[in-house]
Amino acid sequence: ISEPDNLKTLGAAFDPSGRYIWHARRTGDWTYNAQMPQYQLAVYDRETGETYTRTSRYGSGVRPTPSPDGRWLVYGTRHDDRTGLLIRNLESGDERWLAYPVQHDDQESRATLDVLPGMSFTPDSRYLVASYGGRIWKLDIENGGAEEIPFRVRYDLELGPLVEFDYPIEDTPTFTVQQIRDAVPSPDGSQIAFTALDRLWVAGADGTDPRRLTDADHSEHYPAWSPGGDWVAYATWDGEAGHLHKVRAEGSDAPVRLTRRGAVYVTPAWSPAGDRIVALRSYARDFQESAGGFGSGAPQPAEIVWVADGDGPGAATLIAPVDGRRGPHFAAGLGGGRSAAADRIHFQRGQDMLVSIRWDGTDQREHVRIRGATPPGSQNALTPSVLRMAPQGDHVLALIEGQIYTTTVPMVGGEAPLINVGNPGNAAMPARRLTDMGGEFPAWAASGRTVHWSLGRAFFTYDLDAAEAFEEAQEAEEAAEEVAGEEEEGEDADEDDEDYTPVEVWIDIQAERDIPRGTALLSGARVVTVADAGTIERADILVRDNRIAAVGPAGSLAVPSDAHVVDVSGKTIVPGFVDTHAHMRPARDLHRSDVWPYLANLAYGVTTTRDPQTGTTDVLSYADLVRTGDLVGPRVYSTGPGVFWQHMIDSEDEARDIMSKYANYFDTKTIKMYVAGNRQQRQWIIMAARELGLMPTTEGALNLRQNLN
Repeated sequence: ISEPDNLKTLGAAFDPSGRYIWHARRTGDWTYNAQMPQYQLAVYDRETGETYTRTSRYGSGVRPTPSPDGRWLVYGTRHDDRTGLLIRNLESGDERWLAYPVQHDDQESRATLDVLPGMSFTPDSRYLVASYGGRIWKLDIENGGAEEIPFRVRYDLELGPLVEFDYPIEDTPTFTVQQIRDAVPSPDGSQIAFTALDRLWVAGADGTDPRRLTDADHSEHYPAWSPGGDWVAYATWDGEAGHLHKVRAEGSDAPVRLTRRGAVYVTPAWSPAGDRIVALRSYARDFQESAGGFGSGAPQPAEIVWVADGDGPGAATLIAPVDGRRGPHFAAGLGGGRSAAADRIHFQRGQDMLVSIRWDGTDQREHVRIRGATPPGSQNALTPSVLRMAPQGDHVLALIEGQIYTTTVPMVGGEAPLINVGNPGNAAMPARRLTDMGGEFPAWAASGRTVHWSLGRAFFTYDLDAAEAFEEAQEAEEAAEEVAGEEEEGEDADEDDEDYTPVEVWIDIQAERDIPRGTALLSGARVVTVADAGTIERADILVRDNRIAAVGPAGSLAVPSDAHVVDVSGKTIVPGFVDTHAHMRPARDLHRSDVWPYLANLAYGVTTTRDPQTGTTDVLSYADLVRTGDLVGPRVYSTGPGVFWQHMIDSEDEARDIMSKYANYFDTKTIKMYVAGNRQQRQWIIMAARELGLMPTTEGALNLRQNLN
């Protein structure tokens, strides 16, 4: 059976004649929020090659089991919310329940071990042997009834140590901001500009003296330095519209709005000549009316525009439709702002292409394609989420599955060359992997010989020349040792080699935690407790600051004279709900203050949430804003982005590197491991998580064996 291509067949069983093969079938592997039916039974005729459907039940038909005498067929189906075994008389077509209910089937999952456990008739067709409820049963075909078949299994299963930790909820008056976003170095390398708490900041390149550049009360994102380093351009969103602004780098003057029309503006880039700023734009209405920000959770602009570097609002000039391009930037080459290259705007286009166009949108040129490694079991190499040409136009950086690479861009005509950097040592051009733990928001320094990135609130600087010099010195030292005979025979000369380490600085921003002050008494409500007191029909709750100080029957508490009394008679108060699987996905990249998933959860009594697999790290900034009270919402915890098979972790050390990102930089306390490899790879992750104090959430992609081991 080869058609259609997406046909899935399970539970094949021959009929007594051997001509027909009973089976269950469906299209596709599985479906989110599955609606019944999912499977139906069919028979395949081995003589004619035809297939005939044999059930049309709403609860599906699965695990067909014909009897040896050809009289009976038993199969599984869903009725209401439970699964049972139906028996069909193949002569008359009559059906009845043979066993109902049995155990829950696997229809909503991928059914990697079939939808139900296997079963079999006895040779005389009088009984069916089936398993459910953790036991084995002999079911009487004619008279009904089930007889348990006793069995015992002796098995010693060695278990690893429990990976479990307690994490206190902090109530300190201040806290350290967890994330800086879109950090970029100034042209002279002395400062960095970045977003923290959704506001624009600058700091010294050594991480000192972080300070805000404006006192505005709206989101500020995507900082971009002017070529002279005097100004920082950025994009804003105030809930109604967005604009492009610029502000002096020392913060001495008020910001200057550069755009006349309110819209959504993202990823501004200053031209090498310093006279224009290019950005991507779309309608403000699309962002306003989208719960997550353009549906997918991040702005998806439609136009490439430029605006003049002026002293006030001006009209934006349309360059071209976006047409799959993103991340505008410049590569002026050695000639700077006067070179021919400065007249071209570079973009990432599609999955893996770096292109450039003129300011009028014409003459698109394809420069290079970049791909990463191919994960086991996949036919497709990984593609970059970020591609940026170096300012001199001779190198490109790529962010692929959280790891940062650089490679030389060859000067060739015709079709753009494809360079696979997954194994830098075997790449078609000189290539280098810069990160072990990974990185975010990669950016070139003006020199084109240094790459920067961020993790959490840490800012990294990788000097390509210093890294090459470090490696050359190591090679020279090893060669000298070999000549001197200091290397023992058979010893691996590279075993203890150290790698070049990028410079790392931490940005320390202290923010005030939103802690209400005062005492309140909630009086007279029916209170449901989680303690031994159970439900108290008329109770008082004494609240001091942001903590419940006491709960008891009405009139039984010692209430301070200055307490604010709230009469809640006739109401029922329950403890706040904790949702540990809350995929609350606010707008990405360009952040909003109207985060409806937070508000809706809080309105329905969810006071603490944990998102197992956020997709991006935007949640770190959103959680900080809830802590400061700038966003209204429940406590926001998360695992951060999940650890997937694309990470291709091939050693315990590599697992430790990846896990340290979550423990030391994202401070998530927990991680989500989703089909991160074979059993050994997943054990490495668990071992590293235990060592680093992380509680793992494991998931096996709806594969029962992977879920169990």
